[in-house]
Amino acid sequence: MTRLTSASLIPDQTGRSAVITGGNSGIGYAAAVALSAKGAQVILAVRDLEKGQAAANKIGAGAEARRLDLSSLSSVREFADGIHGSVDYLINNAGAMAGTRQTTTDGFESQFGVNHLGHFALTNLLIDRVTDRVVTITSAAHSSAKIDFDDLQWEHRPYSPFGAYGQSKLANLLFTAELQRRLASAGSPVRSNAAHPGWASTGFTITSGNRVLDLLSALATPLMAHGPEGGALPTLLAATSDIPGNSFAGPSRFGVRGPATLVDRSATASEVQLAQRLWAISEELTHTTFPLASKTAA
Repeated sequence: MTRLTSASLIPDQTGRSAVITGGNSGIGYAAAVALSAKGAQVILAVRDLEKGQAAANKIGAGAEARRLDLSSLSSVREFADGIHGSVDYLINNAGAMAGTRQTTTDGFESQFGVNHLGHFALTNLLIDRVTDRVVTITSAAHSSAKIDFDDLQWEHRPYSPFGAYGQSKLANLLFTAELQRRLASAGSPVRSNAAHPGWASTGFTITSGNRVLDLLSALATPLMAHGPEGGALPTLLAATSDIPGNSFAGPSRFGVRGPATLVDRSATASEVQLAQRLWAISEELTHTTFPLASKTAA
């Protein structure tokens, strides 16, 4: 299945489990609802445990909430240490966007720290327990972005909110590709895929740094965007369909809305050496490493 028109069409999920970061709202919550409705057990990994528990209660007996603050590497480690047993799907869904430069607990620029480094660390810490799929949510904003290795944290150049967001989302795709390469090298059956929701009305506020563009976006979103359920279709396609590793799912109608299908990524997002360089630096920054041994001779 390389096209998904409704969440009701995903396969039966009885006996399966999923960890979904940011699963208490937006497309993460919609994906959790869909997986649970098909029989999966879902863990909502959330910063606000009270909101997470309320979301889990709405989903029902197959859902629970646990605290995870992706802006804190100690919180990421604590969460990972609390996951016992196998996890079929790790869905790296949570995202941050900031209008001014902010930093995480560990001193990273917040968008890069939460959107990429937090999920990078979480995946490395959990990958030995993942049995089927890692799905990382990115954005079409990756297509115009670049990775500035000389100033990853935006400490020296003028801060661009949308530029920083795009860098983090390009990092998501480079991470997806390099993770798949490493999984294949280790002989693991786990697949690493990416998805983007298109233009989804989820309460996630776009902050470009340009007040006019932000206002226009806010006015257009109710008219042109699809809801969380539509935005979650690419996530569900990437997680539950029998598609190759390093697949990229998104909306079929101009990349904005509509049924989910496999879509293209930018040429930069496909650069192997760029992905490997980012991986090495991310290991240094997070003090985490890929734990599965390669079966390919050096």
